[in-house]
Amino acid sequence: MKLSLLLDWRLHVLVVIVSLIAEVIGILQFPLGPGSLLLLPLFYAFIFCVLLNPHLFSDTAKWVPVQLSQAASPVILLSIMPFIALFGSTIGPAIEQLISAGPALILQELGNLGTMLFALPFAVLVLKMGRETIGATHSIAREPNIAIISDKYGLKGPEGIGVMGVYIVGTMFGTLWFALMAGYLASLDLFDPRALAMACGAGSGSMMAACSAALATVIPDRADELLAFAGASNLLTYATGLYVSLFIALPIAERFYRVLGGQRASMSVGAQATHEQTLAADALKEERPERQLGKTAIVVAVVCVVCWISNTVNGAPLLEALPGMAILYAMTMLGFIVTRVAPFYLPGVAWVSLVSILLTLPWTPGSGWIVEQLSAVNVLAIVTPVLAYAGLALTRREFSMFRQAGWKLVIISLLVFTGTYLGSTTVAQLLL
Repeated sequence: MKLSLLLDWRLHVLVVIVSLIAEVIGILQFPLGPGSLLLLPLFYAFIFCVLLNPHLFSDTAKWVPVQLSQAASPVILLSIMPFIALFGSTIGPAIEQLISAGPALILQELGNLGTMLFALPFAVLVLKMGRETIGATHSIAREPNIAIISDKYGLKGPEGIGVMGVYIVGTMFGTLWFALMAGYLASLDLFDPRALAMACGAGSGSMMAACSAALATVIPDRADELLAFAGASNLLTYATGLYVSLFIALPIAERFYRVLGGQRASMSVGAQATHEQTLAADALKEERPERQLGKTAIVVAVVCVVCWISNTVNGAPLLEALPGMAILYAMTMLGFIVTRVAPFYLPGVAWVSLVSILLTLPWTPGSGWIVEQLSAVNVLAIVTPVLAYAGLALTRREFSMFRQAGWKLVIISLLVFTGTYLGSTTVAQLLL
């Protein structure tokens, strides 16, 4: 995409305005049974921008042209990078605590198999779904999982429809669902907060961001510790998630499906196979940021400014937060440079995390000053613009597929996310 479109001032000013309004509204808490439901500024930002999205209501195109929605899509990944860098900066100082919790941190990854334990029986026995169940329930359906299903089954078949359905629901509502679950479970005081934080690392940067931000809000006195555990868990998932899905989760889903008496027949979701195929191709073939470092450096600078302004409401004044935001920018770009030159591939988010971890380890020269400067940046405030970009980036195809894919896939998607989070939390809790 052309740099001029990515830098369209209308897009970024709109995100700044929406983010500031969301931050001013602040955190709303509602009693719900024995716990409470937490609504965060990122929730309002997402909803506001969905309502402004020209693909949802054509009338809004007068104020928000379609090209702004198109530009928002590639900006999402870049806008979350300062947050990933901030996450890494909480892992470095807490390295000794993380090492002491090592077995729990590593083995809780197996709790991600809770996706199918929750969702697959309900899909087969209650909703009478076909083999789209396998694609839908073996994981939380992020880009690596789409690649696995595409390679093994193809995206035109029922398994491809299943994984794409969960992908769409996750894109639209996954971050919000993880934030709501984390905030509510933390308010119940049933689980060790560290276990809840570990479970946030499901392999999605935005889901982890919303989930851990909710925990940090509910338990502010342990915010840094919880962010460190969540970030370390997500880093492990990036490294191992693809292989766990391919060699463990998918074979188990196949066998479990047959044991439950699943049939070859597939439900009719009303969406054309080409829609799923095209969407997957868009997601998987998009040019990676590290391949165009000049353009990436400029766009990251812009989104850092957006986050910097959003931070003024519940974070620190502009001048006070300037060194911290500059450090996050430097960490992000250094991470992308390492991604470009590394002899093996890891996603940019993983390298950005590793760079910020190394720079904030207790024995790294100057780490104390770096951590002090970063304390002026509010974790929650720099996530809010990410969700604003996400709300604007939803395409007509995604809205159409969401409407057509059927209520069954929506229910299954939410069960998948719930199973992943509760499964990982439970395993971590037992090990801790």
